[in-house]
Amino acid sequence: MSLNVSPDKETLSRRAAEAVAALIRHAVDQRGRCTIAMAGGSTPHRLYEILATDIRDDIPWERVHLIWGDERHVPLDHPKSNFRMAREALLERVPLLPDHIYPTPITGDPAADAAAYAATIDTLLVPDSGRLDLVLLGLGDDGHTASLFPGSPALAETTRTVVAAPAPVDPRQRITLTFPAINRARNVFFLVASADKAPALACVFGKPGGVAECPASRVQPAGGELVWWMDEAAAACLEL
Repeated sequence: MSLNVSPDKETLSRRAAEAVAALIRHAVDQRGRCTIAMAGGSTPHRLYEILATDIRDDIPWERVHLIWGDERHVPLDHPKSNFRMAREALLERVPLLPDHIYPTPITGDPAADAAAYAATIDTLLVPDSGRLDLVLLGLGDDGHTASLFPGSPALAETTRTVVAAPAPVDPRQRITLTFPAINRARNVFFLVASADKAPALACVFGKPGGVAECPASRVQPAGGELVWWMDEAAAACLEL
């Protein structure tokens, strides 16, 4: 595990974007492609914008395959859709191949959609021994990551790649990667910015902070690299 602290969210986003670009190039050199699980939220949004502009030409986009680490069970053009955010910030602005983009299916039955998405992802990752090259994650104020919320039955999943999961906030239905899928990844990047995230971050690192249960602390990639990208406001609680 490594910790990278930046003075602000903009610097964090730029440093993390450069690291994502380098990781993509390395994966393509080693295995001919790069598979990434995308995250929602404001910090990934800025990272996606930087990938699509300042370092767009440094990335072999035609070799990149994208899935989503979690999705709200809403239409893909809904304002709260993680896919829509990524489409507007990144997908429409870079030369990704359309058949390398795997949005979460949204048909009306969350459990069926989760099973279908798991089958798609499992098939995609067969050449990679079931391992994603990179999972991008955020951290919620309550300690959740992806759509793995405190108290969720999804926290107990031990075999499936993707499950339907309830959320304590709207939209109430989510589809999420599970800990087994996340912890098989070669690399996991957490992106955490703002003082609002400090209590949850403290909980993750076993320090007093006012958050009792932190599902994010269960992200421990086996044989992979875990990197925390933080701004100073979020990291202040860690006394680094």
